[in-house]
Amino acid sequence: MAREIVHTDKAPKAIGTYSQAVKVGTTVYISGQIPLVPETMEMVEGDMEVQIRRVFDNLQAVAEAAGGSLQDVAKLNIFLTDLSHFIQLNLVMADYFQKPYPARAAIGVASLPKNATVEMDAVLVLD
Repeated sequence: MAREIVHTDKAPKAIGTYSQAVKVGTTVYISGQIPLVPETMEMVEGDMEVQIRRVFDNLQAVAEAAGGSLQDVAKLNIFLTDLSHFIQLNLVMADYFQKPYPARAAIGVASLPKNATVEMDAVLVLD
């Protein structure tokens, strides 16, 4: 099965040796997104809610470039440097997803690229 590399200028460009996403058949693997502003490649300024929203916006942009949306997410992985933000994450996530919700993991980590406080990656399954 052929692989298709997905790219959009509406999400941050890769800051390493990876693609924004790879599409294999109807499955899309979106690389980890941190709260970078695509136009400046700088971290978004603001509180944790602003940062979480920026990450979801970045994921949405890549999902759309692949021909889908966040509603196509089958699995979402969330990495937080402080798990005390878990409740806030759930509240913001409710603005971006509708039932049925994707499978999800929320993992506490010591650090993330560019000193981000949140990172997410996703697997989409397109119809």
